[in-house]
Amino acid sequence: MNVFSRAAPKKGENFELRADLNSEYRDKRKDAIKKVIANMTVGKDVSGLFPDVLKNMQTEDIEQKKLVYLYLINYAKTQPDLVILAVNTFVKDSDDHNPLIRALAIRTMGCIRVEKIIDYIAGPLQKSLHDENPYVRKTAALCVAKLYDLKPELVLENGFLEQLHEMISDSNPMVVANTITALADIHTSATSQPSTSSSDPAVFTVTPTILNKLLIALNECSEWGRVAILSALARYEAQDEKESEHICERVVPQFQHVNGSVVLGAVRVIMIHMRKVKREDFNKQLIRKMAPPLVTLLSSPPEVQWIALRNINLLLQKRSDILSNEMRVFFCKYNDPLYVKVEKLDIMVRLANEHNVDALLSELKEYASEVDVDFVRRSIKAIGQAAVKIEAGAERCVNVLLDLIATRVSYVVQEAVVVMKDIFRRYPMTYEGVIPTLCANLEELDEPEAKASLIWIIGEYANKIDNADELLNIFVETFTEESYSVQLQTLTAVVKLFLFKPDTSQGLVQRILNTATKDCDSPDVRDRAYIYWRLLSTDPGAAKSVVLAHRPPISLPRTTVAPALLNELIGEVSSLASVYQKPAATFIGQGRVGAEAMQRRGADLADSAKTALQTVAAGQASENLLDFDDEPAAEQPTGLAATQVLQQPAAKNLLSGTSTNPLDDLVSIFGSSSLSPSVPLAAPAGGAAALDPFHGFGGVVSPISPAAPAQPASASNQQEDLLGLF
Repeated sequence: MNVFSRAAPKKGENFELRADLNSEYRDKRKDAIKKVIANMTVGKDVSGLFPDVLKNMQTEDIEQKKLVYLYLINYAKTQPDLVILAVNTFVKDSDDHNPLIRALAIRTMGCIRVEKIIDYIAGPLQKSLHDENPYVRKTAALCVAKLYDLKPELVLENGFLEQLHEMISDSNPMVVANTITALADIHTSATSQPSTSSSDPAVFTVTPTILNKLLIALNECSEWGRVAILSALARYEAQDEKESEHICERVVPQFQHVNGSVVLGAVRVIMIHMRKVKREDFNKQLIRKMAPPLVTLLSSPPEVQWIALRNINLLLQKRSDILSNEMRVFFCKYNDPLYVKVEKLDIMVRLANEHNVDALLSELKEYASEVDVDFVRRSIKAIGQAAVKIEAGAERCVNVLLDLIATRVSYVVQEAVVVMKDIFRRYPMTYEGVIPTLCANLEELDEPEAKASLIWIIGEYANKIDNADELLNIFVETFTEESYSVQLQTLTAVVKLFLFKPDTSQGLVQRILNTATKDCDSPDVRDRAYIYWRLLSTDPGAAKSVVLAHRPPISLPRTTVAPALLNELIGEVSSLASVYQKPAATFIGQGRVGAEAMQRRGADLADSAKTALQTVAAGQASENLLDFDDEPAAEQPTGLAATQVLQQPAAKNLLSGTSTNPLDDLVSIFGSSSLSPSVPLAAPAGGAAALDPFHGFGGVVSPISPAAPAQPASASNQQEDLLGLF
């Protein structure tokens, strides 16, 4: 027998399932339905079995009925014509003696988003809203919100909104909670339409009467219900200070809840209504009660803990006294994920003060010896932030940084140098004794930010560092190989050195200015070099006042978001907005930009481009911003006559939409001359006799003559280098 012979082909799994679904045995049919649901769950297409599954709807077995209804919800859109066959069963089940089946039927009808079945839902939903069983009523309340999303006019015609408002007075707190959830969803859908007015019946406004009913139901419903009610309370506009105090007193017990979402929802309500409370003792009492539940959230799993930390970070920016005595609970644990540690570091710096800075530095020093490089860098940065924030503890922070530099670990030394630069900016002329230690570690630096920081320190204190020219010469030698940030700092530091010690650094400044203007790729570096050269050439006193100008000390910002945005985000605590620390409108609802909106925006931009071109061309003759000459320009047509520029080919192409050159709009405005790369840049004018730009600083040669007058641009050389104008 050949073991490799091919087996007989199977007829397919769906064929076998169809046979079992039509079996005469009830158990076999139920097992087949379970297999269908299992296949559907893992992503297999079993929509072809829709008629066969539909036949098994009429059964007394609740488990089987739930499975069939689950299948219908998933595949109703693919078989909209066959779903009509299930309507009779839905209507029949909505009158069943079992409340579970009645609720299951009305919930399934609400979840089937098919146009043909919507008209049949009104009758069963009307009965379910007045059902004697609260489980059915709370299910029907959510069904109204789903129906409003599909067909708002049907909800308004049948008076479902009025019935929902009546259900707020229901004796069952879960019915009240689901009713509030449904009304809030309808309110969100209605207000997302720009044509909706405040008098629209779909707009849900919390009145004082509704407020009292919500406060009564708050302590008796489930955690989901409490979150919904707390969200409604956050939207309520209190009439006066007394009412705000009353709301806060009724919400404070929710701090004891085990669910973190309920705790944060209660914090949100209290933070909003505290704004109207003027009694400082009452506010302090609320803040004191707020601290323990927030600390308790830190014992949650890492993901929940991170969300709590993001919200705590936001709350501390608004009220820094909430957790002023609780810094130790934010110390990092060995098994915390990096994202949790980063948030804890930020919060620890916010809570740092003169009394706890020693404990903080001891902890941060421990973190700096860990194996996670990213976390070590952030810990060292936190030491610098603490030094900038707390003047009394700055010296202790510097001593800790010196201990870390002594370890000679490359990434530790480099981050410490960056941090020391910020400390020097905060406390100028204070910790100059540290500079020799920093300069001794010059060879350890290989990262651009660390190099730029040390160069800044050398340039800032060049008058007090004996070998500053030797240290800077190291970076001048490799100037063209360094990153742009290092080049900019080197250029500025050498100019500072020249202004401090003009006799010993003339050659160094001449070398770097020549290199920066001739061999550097970055236009930013070249521009800065030309500006420095021009300043030194014309007015050394002005150069000193610019380059050596007094800079105000830096400080640690108290908030990371604008004050107005902070108030808005405090009202969104316990939502994604507070986690992202961005307004909700930027990532949900109208804040999202779809393909159609992008097309409309592109059309608008095209129209704007044409209008802008016409406007610029019309006003081009009135003032030519590129004309640096003292001679008056030739007369040009003004007003409407200036639109003759639009007759040029480039402008015509742009306006007709046939242009393929993105520079056509600029060419058409400034003339029809070609921007040919083959035209060489003009050499600066002036002879050898004029090359003494530094006026007494030792005769350093400059490539630019300050005495050369500006020459009018000729028609034959319109692309002359602008630097020749000087």
